[in-house]
Amino acid sequence: MAELERHVRLFRNGRNKAIRIPREFEFEGDEAIVRKDGDRLIVEPVRKGRLLALLGTLEPLNETLPDVDDDLASLDDVDL
Repeated sequence: MAELERHVRLFRNGRNKAIRIPREFEFEGDEAIVRKDGDRLIVEPVRKGRLLALLGTLEPLNETLPDVDDDLASLDDVDL
């Protein structure tokens, strides 16, 4: 699969250097993460809610989990 490539111009926006993202490179959302890899800038969309969506697809656990508080001292026995 060939990668899309397009020549764009950089411009100043106040004290920042900016780039307009061409329509064919747009992604959803209004936030992005920018990271530098050598002399490349990589722009990725911030994907919100992906973990919750993934967890929603999992089957519930049908096993009893151990009580992790069993071996802890009672709050009445702890000096604060």
